[in-house]
Amino acid sequence: MEPLLWNELRASWLSAALEALNPEPALRAALQAELAAFFDALVAAANAHDPQPVVDIVARWVEGMPGTPRDDPGLGKGLEVFQVVVRLQRTTDQVIARTWQGDREWLAQRQLLPVWQHLLAWAAEKEMEERLRRLRIRDEEIQSEILRLNKTKAAFISVAAHELRTPLTVVEGYASMMQSLLEELGHPVLLQYLAGIRRGAARMREIVDDLIDLSQLHANALEISFQPLWLNRLFQSLALELEPVLQERRQTLEVRDFPGSDRMLYADPERLRQAFYHLLTNAIKYTPDGGQIVIDGRLLPGFVEVTVSDTGIGIDPEYQDYIFDFFTRVGNPMTHSTSKTKFKGGGPGLGLPIAKGIIEAHGGTIWVESPGYDEETCPGSTFHVLLPIHEEPPEVQWPALSSRRRAEAVRRGQGGEEP
Repeated sequence: MEPLLWNELRASWLSAALEALNPEPALRAALQAELAAFFDALVAAANAHDPQPVVDIVARWVEGMPGTPRDDPGLGKGLEVFQVVVRLQRTTDQVIARTWQGDREWLAQRQLLPVWQHLLAWAAEKEMEERLRRLRIRDEEIQSEILRLNKTKAAFISVAAHELRTPLTVVEGYASMMQSLLEELGHPVLLQYLAGIRRGAARMREIVDDLIDLSQLHANALEISFQPLWLNRLFQSLALELEPVLQERRQTLEVRDFPGSDRMLYADPERLRQAFYHLLTNAIKYTPDGGQIVIDGRLLPGFVEVTVSDTGIGIDPEYQDYIFDFFTRVGNPMTHSTSKTKFKGGGPGLGLPIAKGIIEAHGGTIWVESPGYDEETCPGSTFHVLLPIHEEPPEVQWPALSSRRRAEAVRRGQGGEEP
């Protein structure tokens, strides 16, 4: 059998390959040069029974795929390298069939088959590796941008909170002086108006203080003062404080004596009070009138777990990982009231994130469990708080992060998401 004269195919192959890839006019000359090099490498690979020459060509194409900082070699608009190789194989088969028949066609296909098999597998693998590499780079860029935006947001929150503090202090001061004056003069109607101003200022003070706490949490600068603490006394104090609201909403709050609740431990009483206050007011807001809230818990090795359960509307599993993010509001905010304690009352979305930050600053962790959201059946929610037990004040450089990791391990093994 006569040897194959591959040059007989060259001109028709180049023309057919250009037509198959259909590049933009500006890229046509560059692509023609690339295809000529590919054809020569294909012939060399077929004669030597070694696919490496075409692998070297396609490797250059993989590195220059559209979307990279490198120049696009012009492999056809919108085509991936693997698709290009498939089209070139189809084109080659068609040109061989038109040019040669019989034994010469069979011999050409036989010589090229192992080359195409190796090339297609290699191109698919390398292109996937290259795309994964770019996805990792893109992911790193996105994460870096998110971090930058979070830092900018935290800086704005910190500045805004401190800037609001001064005029708010002035309003509170003048309101206090006006109250004393109006009490002396006896103006009951004006005193009522002034009481509304003072309530509004007090609410604004709470929001500003929350914003300051938020900025400290962002900067990992929240101060924790460890002092002796009994959880049962803390919960009893909160129950007394919330009694007027509970009566208004006709709700009941049951504080159970669970193992560990009467045990002295070292923590920050004010900060933990703040955290559990947010959890309880959240339960009050999302529990219909006449509902029930229960504080319970249990003792675990090295930790005490506190649960705050309610008979409220529940939380959709889709949002259970997001409710602890700052400024997150579940549901349509247009349907919520602006009250702190009324059913589905609104707010800036800081309570649960601040509670989470305080608990984590103690080396603990927090999570929520709920069957789902339903305002008719009210499946309820249960917030779990895992706190480390310190029988003496931790050192100044107390490794809160390691304790949080231990708390997460206990959560996974003791009734968290992975029972």
